[in-house]
Amino acid sequence: MELNNIKHADGAKHAKRRVGRGIGSGLGKTAGRGHKGQKSRSGGYHKVGFEGGQMPLQRRLPKRGFKSTTLKYNAEVTLAALEQFGAAEVDMNSLKAAGLVAHIARVVKVIKTGEITKAVKLNGIGATAAAKAAIEAAGGSVA
Repeated sequence: MELNNIKHADGAKHAKRRVGRGIGSGLGKTAGRGHKGQKSRSGGYHKVGFEGGQMPLQRRLPKRGFKSTTLKYNAEVTLAALEQFGAAEVDMNSLKAAGLVAHIARVVKVIKTGEITKAVKLNGIGATAAAKAAIEAAGGSVA
């Protein structure tokens, strides 16, 4: 085998389609674009969603709903998760370090899902009214 004998595998390379190069090529004259119309012309095409001047579907349908961009910064922690966490004092950094809330979270709130028996002191973390009552009943506090 010599360097000048090396070839690509069969089917690995194929000739580029050359349009508009005569009748014998099979893609001469109109070059595969058909006759007349917007799609046959150079630079002639429409934007996405264009329906020939008819009111497009995305404008015919009603607008509905709203998704807040600040939701990703809010996080929830359950009473059951606090019970398993088992720390006497809980703040934002300890929850992030334990992986109970995302690192992007800015606001954390405790919700009443599950039960808590250990006394827990919350620093800089909110709680729903029912969760606050449950924490204080267990001997904890919400600061």
